[in-house]
Amino acid sequence: MKNVRKNVTLLATAALCGSLLAGIPAVANAADSADSAVTSSRSFAPHNRVRANLLDESTSTTVEKDSNWGGIESLSIPTTKSQAEKDAEARQAAQAAQAAEASRRQSEAASRSSQRLAVPVNDAPVTGTGQDVVNYAMQFQGVPYVFGGESPSGFDCSGFTKYVFAHFGVALPHSADAQAGFGVPVSNPAPGDLMVAPGHVGIYVGNGFMIHAPAPGQTVKVQAPYQAFSYRRLV
Repeated sequence: MKNVRKNVTLLATAALCGSLLAGIPAVANAADSADSAVTSSRSFAPHNRVRANLLDESTSTTVEKDSNWGGIESLSIPTTKSQAEKDAEARQAAQAAQAAEASRRQSEAASRSSQRLAVPVNDAPVTGTGQDVVNYAMQFQGVPYVFGGESPSGFDCSGFTKYVFAHFGVALPHSADAQAGFGVPVSNPAPGDLMVAPGHVGIYVGNGFMIHAPAPGQTVKVQAPYQAFSYRRLV
């Protein structure tokens, strides 16, 4: 009896499941048909389209000359000078100004010298005394110092003494140290004696003074001896 009831229950369950399945549409087939009906709406560029050369475009520096900006060659880029460059320019300007001032002074000295040369030199007697030597030498006061000079346009120390004593027939070399070997050494100087010191010479004028061509930038002048001198008598 139990087996009969069990079989009836199984049959009823099977019948119920069949009726339920009969109402369900064929999902798999619908999905398959839906998938087959879907088409893509995206489109792609043809494979044969020429691509732009991005490298050429990014490195191009072509500028139209007719543009408002003008050509590259017309661009003006301001430069800023460093402090060192400014200092160097300032030093150069100062040096140029100093050179110009030195040139001006030299021109003025040359002009004064040429004006003096326009006046005839007062020649002393060739066979004169020491005082005659002094008188002759004194007229050259104000002549500018010129290295290697031995004329009234410019003297150095030995060039001055050489020029003065030559007028009295005494030939001296153009060298201060060499002139120290001429004449007779004396301990009591008299006007007209040659004054000698290492690297420098002058002429004693009396009363403790000398006349000489001192140094560059100065002129022939009378002054007290500024160092120890020895004396040599030439006339």
